[in-house]
Amino acid sequence: MQLDPEQTAVVVVDMQNGFCHPDGSLYAPGSEAAIEPCARLVDSARDAGASVVFTRDVHPPEQFDGNHYYDEFDRWGEHVVEGTWETELVEGLSPREEDLVVVKHTYDAFHQTELEGWLDAHGVTELVFCGTLANVCVLHTAGSAGLRDYRPVLAEDAIGYIEEDDREYALEHAGWLFGEVAPLAELGFE
Repeated sequence: MQLDPEQTAVVVVDMQNGFCHPDGSLYAPGSEAAIEPCARLVDSARDAGASVVFTRDVHPPEQFDGNHYYDEFDRWGEHVVEGTWETELVEGLSPREEDLVVVKHTYDAFHQTELEGWLDAHGVTELVFCGTLANVCVLHTAGSAGLRDYRPVLAEDAIGYIEEDDREYALEHAGWLFGEVAPLAELGFE
């Protein structure tokens, strides 16, 4: 699968200490295992001149106070709280000045962020997704991209998960409903 670097962005979803580091509150070994493949994909994209976007899941301590239904702290416990080490990107995945870093407060990186406007302003129509968690933020952001008429491609071996079945479900669902799935070995930029 060859992608035009001028129209492509690699979207690195939530590769943060809270999810990928053993001391993180929502650490998953499958997320830590995705660090190196994500870094390889980012390096390949940069070498080809493609854009790179990092998302960071960040929750103000009071974000869910008074909510009627949506409360991630109730579901997952407190995690990636604003101003903490957990919100930082893991070592080995560092944004450059030209990269976009999207701070999001929900599973979907398009929800009330600058992501869509930035992609449109940069002529991006193809998005390659890597990061974590497969069946949560990766799936919801990639699905949202598809609904916005971007071409979402999920890099199957660069996506973190809690359980292997979660990753398999997310990839199957994405490939069936709104996007494409490919291993890193089949992704190229030209």
